[in-house]
Amino acid sequence: MKEATGELANLLVVTVSVAILVAFFYFTIWPIIDNNFKQQTSCDKAVCEGADTDKDGYVNCILDGRTFKCRYKG
Repeated sequence: MKEATGELANLLVVTVSVAILVAFFYFTIWPIIDNNFKQQTSCDKAVCEGADTDKDGYVNCILDGRTFKCRYKG
């Protein structure tokens, strides 16, 4: 019976650890990846100015009436 209790305790520790890692990924890492993906696809679809006028590495772009900055690609 002691062995079964020890195995149950180990299973509980592993389950809680996996749950913490999944929650960390879902609430911390995934929003960063998702936001980067949406920003990149918006910049690919947008109509941008021809040149980097203020030399900061970004140009003004317009998509669906919204104005935002995208990295200048040359």
